[in-house]
Amino acid sequence: VQPRKLLVDFLREDLRLTGTHVGCEHGICGSCTILMNDEAVRSCLMFAVQANGTELRTVEGLSKQGKLHPLQEAFREQYGLQCGFCTPGFLMTACDLLEHGQDYTEEEIRVALSGNLCRCTGYQSIVESVGVAAEKMRKG
Repeated sequence: VQPRKLLVDFLREDLRLTGTHVGCEHGICGSCTILMNDEAVRSCLMFAVQANGTELRTVEGLSKQGKLHPLQEAFREQYGLQCGFCTPGFLMTACDLLEHGQDYTEEEIRVALSGNLCRCTGYQSIVESVGVAAEKMRKG
């Protein structure tokens, strides 16, 4: 890997994991969010070499053995997406939140998602989707 290659470019170009999107390229929109060692990070703000030795999870890693993750199910059921460009970033940010607990108020969910931008939905359906996913995860 070239020392100055961005992590998002490495994921998309070298590993062909194109679910991680490139939006603003400045860490503002959240479309490039992935999990690094179970913490949400902006992959457009990191060099690929900085990820050496870490565990990375992209949106492609949410579903297991063909079964959608509760977040993916909830986004589908609650219409938490429209064009879908921002969805991978929202899913990974919400995954970070819900893997650290599932009992959040609507306001806490809004705050957790505040670093992600969407131009389509108005956010209400996204927040509702995360709440439904939290309930699904609590029930197992």
